[in-house]
Amino acid sequence: MRAVKLTLAGLLLGAGPTAMAKEPVDLIIHDGQVLTVDAAFSVRSAIAVRNGRVVATGAEDLLDRYSAARVIDLHGRTLMPGFIDTHLHPIPIGPSDVNPLIAHSIVEIQDMVRKKAAELGPGKWITGYGWQEAALAEKRNLTRADLDAAAPNNPVLLVRAGAHSAAGNSLALKLAGVTRDTPDPKGGLIEHDAAGEPSGIIRERQDIVERFIPPPTWAEMKAPMIRTLQGFLALGITSFHDASGKIDDEPVGQGGIAPASPGEEVASGEMTFHRAQALYAEMGDQLPRVTLYISYPGPQRLKAFPHHTGFGDDRVRIGAIGENLVDGGFTGPTAWLLVDYKGQPGFRGKGRYTDAELQDMVDTANRLGWQLGLHCIGDAAIVQTINAYAHSLETIPDPAHAADDRRWFTDHFTIMPPDATMATMARDHIWIAQQPNFLYNLENRYAATLDDWRLEHNNPIATPAHKFGIFMAFGSDNLPVGPLVGLYAAITRKGPSGAVHGADEAVGVAEAIRMYTANGAYLSREEAIKGTLEPGKLADMIVLPFDPLTAQPQAFLNGHVDMTFVGGKLVYTHP
Repeated sequence: MRAVKLTLAGLLLGAGPTAMAKEPVDLIIHDGQVLTVDAAFSVRSAIAVRNGRVVATGAEDLLDRYSAARVIDLHGRTLMPGFIDTHLHPIPIGPSDVNPLIAHSIVEIQDMVRKKAAELGPGKWITGYGWQEAALAEKRNLTRADLDAAAPNNPVLLVRAGAHSAAGNSLALKLAGVTRDTPDPKGGLIEHDAAGEPSGIIRERQDIVERFIPPPTWAEMKAPMIRTLQGFLALGITSFHDASGKIDDEPVGQGGIAPASPGEEVASGEMTFHRAQALYAEMGDQLPRVTLYISYPGPQRLKAFPHHTGFGDDRVRIGAIGENLVDGGFTGPTAWLLVDYKGQPGFRGKGRYTDAELQDMVDTANRLGWQLGLHCIGDAAIVQTINAYAHSLETIPDPAHAADDRRWFTDHFTIMPPDATMATMARDHIWIAQQPNFLYNLENRYAATLDDWRLEHNNPIATPAHKFGIFMAFGSDNLPVGPLVGLYAAITRKGPSGAVHGADEAVGVAEAIRMYTANGAYLSREEAIKGTLEPGKLADMIVLPFDPLTAQPQAFLNGHVDMTFVGGKLVYTHP
């Protein structure tokens, strides 16, 4: 018996890893840089995935411990968590739309409009989103005359990138009753030319024209919406916060509204919580995960809605009340400042709410257990919003969350407010959903409208995060969608001109990556399941063809994503 025991012991001692059974997993990725973005920002070289979640990360000997039906060799590339964009608007291209986002000149836009007019026939509306004067050869806004020349017999309304202004032609303005004598709508501006006639540009309140446009149906927009969401995967976005979510199509009496007539859809082609649930049930892991902001529908409808922030699952969940606009934006521009716009004495932009109106909205949402994420771009709007938040946080208890864990945030935070306001944010744990790419995309608007100090500190990161300790997560707000542009702006503070604006507001690459991954998960209370590549978390991952920790900044601006995985499934491969 003693001899048998010694023989068995000798066999066990001599057994190496290759002689032992390997643990089966679904996927192993190795031979590269694996950025876990854990608390220590650990860098590994391999990862194992099973049932959509990370099993282990480590060195190359991970292949000795696990076996997988699929093994991917990175060949030195970088694997990291997928980007979490905390502010996006899915904008699919509908049947009446042109796509001015890809145009390089007004002439190109006119050609698009002309062809669409021929396709649709006289009298049909022509719409579209995404033009921006800085990208056009003419370096100016579209005008009524430009659009009249392309489609004199069709009403046309093209929304500028950022959605804070739009250009309409004469027929569109006529249908909307906009003349030289039309007063500015509340919160908006109608621009006029030298002769006093409407120029075609309406800032912030293009809805006075949009309400005359027959909306497309969800049946028409479902397939374009799927294509738009899948386009986010190509940019490495595995989760996003839809900042334009609604509950309009919920049942009447449960937060929804009645259709205009039997059988008619509510909210047309827009994304709603109900539609998102159905869409994701059908498409599974073929789409990025979504957290829907819910546009404040008023106190009675919000009270009737049976859910609030956090309801849902890891595919579709409800987020904050937002992004209801406290002011405008610089794509108008009508962001609300504490000082006059440069070269525009007496003009400081516009706020949307009285103090009492804003406080009522915040308090109502707070009492019903909602997270808040309101749009405030100018420093005056930020001051007003923080005052409302602070008062509500201090006077209305939330039994579900500690006073320092409500996770309310300001959406945008473009113009840095006074130190006292940021001190209040730090005290009350009010966070920021920031868009660092704004600095890059809107450089010309900031240079034209802001004094030197506000230009240098536009879309600040380091001061609120480092000096005041304010938590920050990144997103894009479609300007542009690609997170790599946002990372470039965050670490360089450079605009397209090459000028550096406020170098002291830059952050390092690792911190910027964390703000675009782990911090986004924290904003939606999902830090336990995603945002980092740690065991047990969802295997939402991307592959970059360069090492972001060592590459030159230009690699971000010119770079792309090689692969995107959602729940361990490969959903995008770069051509």
